[in-house]
Amino acid sequence: MTVTTSPSGIPSDPPAESTRGGGLLGTWTVYRCELAKLAGQTRTRLAAVLCLLGPFAFVVALGMQDATPNDTLYGRWLHTSGFAVPMVILVFGSQWVFPALTSVVAGDMFASEDHFGTWTTILTRSRSRSEIFAGKSLASMTYALVIVVLLCDSSITAGLLLTGHQPLINLSGVLLGPAEWTRLVLMSWAAILPPVLAFTALGLLISVATRNGPAGIAGPVVIGLVTQLCSMANTPVLVQYLLPTTSFKAWHGFLATRPFYGPLVWDLLVSAAYTIACLGIAYALLRRRDMKGS
Repeated sequence: MTVTTSPSGIPSDPPAESTRGGGLLGTWTVYRCELAKLAGQTRTRLAAVLCLLGPFAFVVALGMQDATPNDTLYGRWLHTSGFAVPMVILVFGSQWVFPALTSVVAGDMFASEDHFGTWTTILTRSRSRSEIFAGKSLASMTYALVIVVLLCDSSITAGLLLTGHQPLINLSGVLLGPAEWTRLVLMSWAAILPPVLAFTALGLLISVATRNGPAGIAGPVVIGLVTQLCSMANTPVLVQYLLPTTSFKAWHGFLATRPFYGPLVWDLLVSAAYTIACLGIAYALLRRRDMKGS
């Protein structure tokens, strides 16, 4: 294959007609390769193990003491119903756990290529920057979705096995049975997926912009904590609605006797805006980057 170079001798994207298996096939190839790499990494395996075992350790630790986190939504019901467990973990996860879990991969997805100096190698093997960006981004978002699903399943299982499936009241004070609470728990966890993807895109942007893995991993966590503090401070309502962490609370509307879905619609719009903006800026930076010497 002939590699196209810029006037400075930097490999550039090969023409579409000369790229073997380009376009969607090329993106799919990069995506599968990145998933295989993630599956073999110690940190991703460790994160999965923590998500699977963490809720069980949480319930066991609570069972050894009488105190409960009463200042947390559904915290006082942890000893009463197992359905309170996934709701409390959802609250804690929205504060800093979800940004941390997603940034573990997304924050280092592109920076690792800079760290090991492998950009020139992968750009001269029939894979364009567009295909690499799309494949890596999809792999990061797949990991984020899988890790949240693991934590959700583990939280529900730990609550039901170790505490029980007793009825629990909703936010309107109405007692609901196990079938209804199963539906509400699943809906609530599904509602946090859009902001999770938004923080994944933020981690990818920081990874591309800083070329530094630790910065890409810590950045979304710090931003998440800062925005949480802003939401608790006396900031204007419009500003709070525009914060990415506010979207983590959209599920509150599901737990009313007469559910309201306005926050969910706003959650989708705000999360989509952050995701598109972060990915767009990250892609623009990657396209214009000078890879010489990488």
